[in-house]
Amino acid sequence: MKRPFCQVDVFTGTPYRGNPLAVVLDGEGLGTEEMQRFANWTNLSETTFLLPPSVPDADYRVRIFTPASELPFAGHPTLGTCHAWLAAGGTPAGGDVIVQECGAGLVPVRRTGDGLAFAAPPLIRSGAVEESLVEHIASALGVDRAEIVDAEWADNGPGWVAVLLANADAVLALRPGLVDLDVGVAGPYPAGSPYAFEVRAFFPKDGATAEDPVTGSLNASLAQWLLRTDRASAPYVASQGTALGRAGRVHVSADPGGTVWIGGETVTCVTGQVEL
Repeated sequence: MKRPFCQVDVFTGTPYRGNPLAVVLDGEGLGTEEMQRFANWTNLSETTFLLPPSVPDADYRVRIFTPASELPFAGHPTLGTCHAWLAAGGTPAGGDVIVQECGAGLVPVRRTGDGLAFAAPPLIRSGAVEESLVEHIASALGVDRAEIVDAEWADNGPGWVAVLLANADAVLALRPGLVDLDVGVAGPYPAGSPYAFEVRAFFPKDGATAEDPVTGSLNASLAQWLLRTDRASAPYVASQGTALGRAGRVHVSADPGGTVWIGGETVTCVTGQVEL
C-alpha cells in the first residue's frame, strides 16, 4: 500500500542544515514490527507515523521510532511531525495551539515567530549524578573530571545525562571515545554572542559513539536544568550541530507559569509516497 511520506529538516530554515525527520503521514493499519522495520531502513535518527488521536483533546497521535526502538517522546520529531501534519492540511481544534498525543502523553505545540515550539515535558528522572558515573562520563568524553562544571540527570524519555563544561569552545573541542549512555553536553558562549550555549548530543550506536545533529528533547531538559539553576535566562538560543557541519538553532522561552518552550524553524525537503 502506498502511503504519503515526507522528510522534514528541523531546527533550521535552510534545507539540509538541521536534523532530518522521516514522516509517514498515514500510519493506520501498520503494526509495530512494520513501523520499526521501516524506521530501521530510513536509518535516520527518528521516523514518525501519524495516526488518528485516541483521546478527544488531541489533534493527532504520533509514534516515534529510532532505527532500533520506539520512543515515548522526542523533540525534533515532535516539531517535524507537527510541521508535516499542518502542511498536509491538518487544522488544530485549538487555533494556534496544536495538541500532539504520543507515548509520553499530550504535548502542546504552538506557532511562534521562530517557527513551531513544544512545551517541554516533565522530567522522569532528575537530580545529581553519582560521582563514579561523572568520572566515567569524563573518561568517555576524553576530558579530565575537573573540566566538568556540573552534571545532572535530565531524562524526559530518551534517558539523557546533562553535562556542563566551562565554555562553548570546550564543547566544540570534544573528541569522545566510546560513550555507553546518552550524554548531552553544553557550554556557554561569551556574553554578547548570538547564542547562549553550544550543545552536543552523544549516544551509543552499533558499538560506536554517534552524535545527533540537533536534539529537541535534550535541549528541553537542559533548559529546565539551566534555568532552574540560574545558569541561563529565557529567552535564549542554543546552537547545535556545528561540529557536524550543521547549523541547528534551538529557541528556548518560558511563560510566566514556568512552562519551558522549545522551538525552531522547520522546512520540508522531500515529499512523495512510500510502499508500506
